[in-house]
Amino acid sequence: MFYYLLKYVLLGPLLRLVFRPRIEGLDHVPASGPAIVAGNHLSFSDHFLMPAILRRRITFLAKAEYFTGPGVKGRLTAFFFRSAGQIPVDRSGKEAGQAAIREGLGVLGRGELLGIYPEGTRSHDGRLYKGKVGVAVMALRAGVPVVPCAMIGTFEAQPPGKVVPRIRPVVIRFGEPLDFSRYAGMENEKTVLRAVTDEIMYAILSLSEQEYVDRYAADVKAEQAEAKKERRFPRAPLV
Repeated sequence: MFYYLLKYVLLGPLLRLVFRPRIEGLDHVPASGPAIVAGNHLSFSDHFLMPAILRRRITFLAKAEYFTGPGVKGRLTAFFFRSAGQIPVDRSGKEAGQAAIREGLGVLGRGELLGIYPEGTRSHDGRLYKGKVGVAVMALRAGVPVVPCAMIGTFEAQPPGKVVPRIRPVVIRFGEPLDFSRYAGMENEKTVLRAVTDEIMYAILSLSEQEYVDRYAADVKAEQAEAKKERRFPRAPLV
C-alpha cells in the first residue's frame, strides 16, 4: 500500500516535477508475468525514478546498508525502503551472492518485475562497468526475459555524495526484451553466464552510450580509495 502511496501521491509527482523524465521504449516492459529489468546505476535517485514511471510494481534488490544506517537518517531510510517493498541484500561474505539470487528468484516466482543493477554498485564516475553474473543466473533459472534499461542524466542531476539533486531533465530508455531460452539448463556453466551477462551489459551500453570499462566498479573504487589513502598517509621510506 505504501508503495503505491509513494508512487502516485507522495514521491512520484515530485520526481516528475524535478527531473521531468522523458520515457522511451516503455512498451518493451512486459505488461504481465515475471521479468528482470537490468539497468545502469548512476545515482541514488535511480531507485525511485524507475518505479515512478513504470506502470507495474517493481522490486529492487537493495544493499543492506540502506536498512542498517545509524541515527534518525538511517532509520528513515530503512523505513522508506522497507515500506516500498525493497529487499535488503548483504553484499559481504561468500554467501552474499547466493542470498541475492534466492531473493530475486522469489520475486520472479511470484510473477513480478525484478529490478537489478548488474554492476553491483553505483558508478562513481559516470562510466558503465563490467556486470556481475548474478543477473544471468536468475534469468536462466527462472526462464524470464531481461529488459535492458538506461538511466541518462541522473549522474549529472545527483552524482554520488550529492544529497539534494539538481533540477534537470533525465531520460529513461528501455530496450527490447532479451530472450535467453537457448541457454536453458546451462545456468551452472561459467562461460554461458559470462556470455549472457556481457550481452545484457552491451544492450545497456547501446542504450546509454556511456564509456565502458571492462572491470568491476567495486575493484576500481577500492583501488582509488587505497591510492587516495597512500597520498594522504605516505609510507615512510625503508632505510
